[in-house]
Amino acid sequence: MKTLLKGTLAGALLLSAAPAVYAACDITEGRVSIVGNEFPAIQTVAAGAMACAGDGVEVTANLTADHQKINLPGMQGNPAEYTSAIIANSSIVALMNEDVIRPLDDLIAKHGQDIPKNQLITINGKVMAVAFMANAQHLTYRKDVLADLGVEPPKSYEDMLAAAEAVRAAGVSEYPLGGAYAAGWNLAQEFVNMYIGHGGEFYQSGTAQPSINNEQGVAALNMMKSLSEYMNPDFLTHDSNATGAEMEAGNVIMMNMWGSRIGNLQDDEGAPPEIASNIAVAGPLMVGDSGTPATTLWWDGWTVAKNISDEDAEATFLAMKNGISPGILNEETMGQAVWMIEGYTPAPVNQGVFDAIAAGSTAYPMLPYHGLMHTALGNEIADFLTGKEDAATTLADIEAAYTTAAQEKGFL
Repeated sequence: MKTLLKGTLAGALLLSAAPAVYAACDITEGRVSIVGNEFPAIQTVAAGAMACAGDGVEVTANLTADHQKINLPGMQGNPAEYTSAIIANSSIVALMNEDVIRPLDDLIAKHGQDIPKNQLITINGKVMAVAFMANAQHLTYRKDVLADLGVEPPKSYEDMLAAAEAVRAAGVSEYPLGGAYAAGWNLAQEFVNMYIGHGGEFYQSGTAQPSINNEQGVAALNMMKSLSEYMNPDFLTHDSNATGAEMEAGNVIMMNMWGSRIGNLQDDEGAPPEIASNIAVAGPLMVGDSGTPATTLWWDGWTVAKNISDEDAEATFLAMKNGISPGILNEETMGQAVWMIEGYTPAPVNQGVFDAIAAGSTAYPMLPYHGLMHTALGNEIADFLTGKEDAATTLADIEAAYTTAAQEKGFL
């Protein structure tokens, strides 16, 4: 799956600028109901799909930060509440494990032969999703503040700690660091980044046996705790939206942020011009001496529910295809993402994601049991960061929670 993802993202950089010829919506009837995250690129895709509504075709969208809590329950009914979930290379696994999304090969043969091959996410020989954008977390910082202090933009988390101390000592900000450390999914993702950056392996080779209670796991937790000491005391409640708002308010000077969020930070709607114009991006940070960037590569794409009629499935496929057609690209949307769409021209706002790809960053583990590990991480790490447990105990708790879940699911 690492090879698949890197090839997919690399292909996104090589697409011809010549526009492809896509069919119009061409839907006569059916129901389309979309669930997904709420950042601008996905809002654009949903708007493109909703343009197909009318003449007996109903298209609705529920875009929310809680999408990962509701997409699976919303697709388990018969018929499913949602006919399409917009997912990433981590969240598709849970939907496949529960058998709530359908292979798309027949629909592609009928309606999608013009979709570029690098967008077709093939798992076990079947196309299970259509990708439309690449994503990664990377350094985001206030270039004016660091320049005034004579501090170079950090290249490692060790550099970030030194820069944070300089910012605090200068009285610029008491809590100069930000991050999506909200307990749960976000916090787990930060550990995944940090553990990979330290060269850690999540499982014993060739097995689903956990392997994080080790030197790299302890180092990852300790670095996260060191960073948290420069964050707002409420950091365990801060997701990407909250920590982004802290930067727009002038409180956060440096953070690890998703490339898909940068357009919001640099526009003229949230932060005052003197802040927005000084928010800059750079590549992913390193940590320790492994030589591996402390981030993961991602794709975002869409699926079609299994528990719906063939008529609704066809309508959903055509609407979602329209949502990622070259027609959605314009001056406003071009900078919202690293689009895997023909006609996309790279924008400076997305340089951090391109840097992550160029640095050879690791793909997020797309294993059927890694969602269980992610959940265990998100549930247990807060006890270490709040001083309730030491690192070894927390890692042991994570492995125990994962093992119980993996045994229940039959992976162990």
